Amino acid sequence: MKIIKATEENIPLIQDLAKRSWENAYAEILSIEQMEYMLNTMYSQSEIATHLKNSDYHYYLVFDENSNEYDGFIGFENHYEENTTKLHRIYLVPESKGKGLGKKTLEFLNEKTLESGDNRIILNVNKHNSAKKFYESQGYKVYDEGVFDIGNGYVMDDYLMEFVIAK
Repeated sequence: MKIIKATEENIPLIQDLAKRSWENAYAEILSIEQMEYMLNTMYSQSEIATHLKNSDYHYYLVFDENSNEYDGFIGFENHYEENTTKLHRIYLVPESKGKGLGKKTLEFLNEKTLESGDNRIILNVNKHNSAKKFYESQGYKVYDEGVFDIGNGYVMDDYLMEFVIAK
């Protein structure tokens, strides 16, 4: 597995990976209309390009050297809060399940978080997303929950999770 820094040239690849992973991860959770709305707004060319211009916001692609394919990506923002990195996005395509890529990608995030000077990672996870169990298996804990208006009559009903990295 290689983790490769993404650039603006990779935006179409990020969009494709997001769509492929979302169709699997959210099929039973969100309506097709809400999924399309969220993908079209949160993963628009201009939205991702804006993130890439922010020196604290990083996208990395997850490349499986065995299959010679991109299996997912991670997007995170250092210094989101004091000493805190926010994991905004981590998505892997369904075919990558069971390869250990999620765990390795979170380990990579831990390294990048410490390199930035932060020592805490936070994330939101949909209350009905099975990924919550994965995060808990990696040491993340729920510290709050929230309902967030994302426009167009849609909300995100999430658990807020955190992981504090021992220095």
